[in-house]
Amino acid sequence: MIYTVTLNPSIDFIVEVEDFKLNGLNRMTRDLKLPGGKGINVSRVLNRLGTDNTAVGFIGGFTGCYVEDCLKAESVRTGFVKVQQDTRINIKLKHGEETEINGLGPAIREEDALQLLRQLEGVGVGDVLVLSGSVPPSLGEDFYDRLIEGCQRKGAEFVIDTTGAALRNALKHKPLLIKPNHHELAELFGVTLKDKTEVAAYGRKLLELGAQHVLVSMAGEGALLLTETETYEANVPAGRVRNSVGAGDSMIAGFISAWTEGKGLLEAFRTGVAAGSATAFSDDLATGEYIRELRSQVHLTKWN
Repeated sequence: MIYTVTLNPSIDFIVEVEDFKLNGLNRMTRDLKLPGGKGINVSRVLNRLGTDNTAVGFIGGFTGCYVEDCLKAESVRTGFVKVQQDTRINIKLKHGEETEINGLGPAIREEDALQLLRQLEGVGVGDVLVLSGSVPPSLGEDFYDRLIEGCQRKGAEFVIDTTGAALRNALKHKPLLIKPNHHELAELFGVTLKDKTEVAAYGRKLLELGAQHVLVSMAGEGALLLTETETYEANVPAGRVRNSVGAGDSMIAGFISAWTEGKGLLEAFRTGVAAGSATAFSDDLATGEYIRELRSQVHLTKWN
């Protein structure tokens, strides 16, 4: 079983305005409300690929009910801990460019945190825990460590998609996969990455720090997959970018879907790139059909 963990879910309220006027009246041309949060995105794409999974984390209030109802409508299995305060709303304002206004999210009590830890005590060998996004301040900086240590005691693997200190701290636990984009990779080491060779060099530093596989997305430049002994490059399928939300989460979902189905490392990489691209070319997260369509356009090259 795959468990996706979203510690601070949201409703993503996407608003389109043709000519946005600051300090004036603006009328929407279109709006869309979606269940949000990086782990939730992973769960939704896994579900569309036919891969069994459970979405867990913290939700609260009428906004939390909306998130859970949306997931259940898509037949995504859930196991959220209910908290006292409302799940946040994030605003994505599209007006030629995109402006994001993210909510703070609820404070999480220690008893809520312990309940989530207890829920995950049932993980075991063959299970994968996907940890996505930042940790709310109320949980403390070590909460991912607590989740990781709990799942590893049971023999489960974990994937982590976060940044900064939380990512650095997780590397010593040897994650199955990490997926920074090239900007996050540069920020992690405080450098400017000029080309793919430098991206690969710093990706290898993450392997040295403990990661088993490093998947670096580079937007229109494709992606790199690094293992202890090999480096592979993938192109980007043809398409028009329409959506900046969830492409990285979709890439993780595609990779983990193929990996847990035993399709091998390269097919996992190919499916991940196809899934990330399919979401970038869609208004919402990619459909399984579109991912499978794009998979044949993803070509892998092994570096010498």
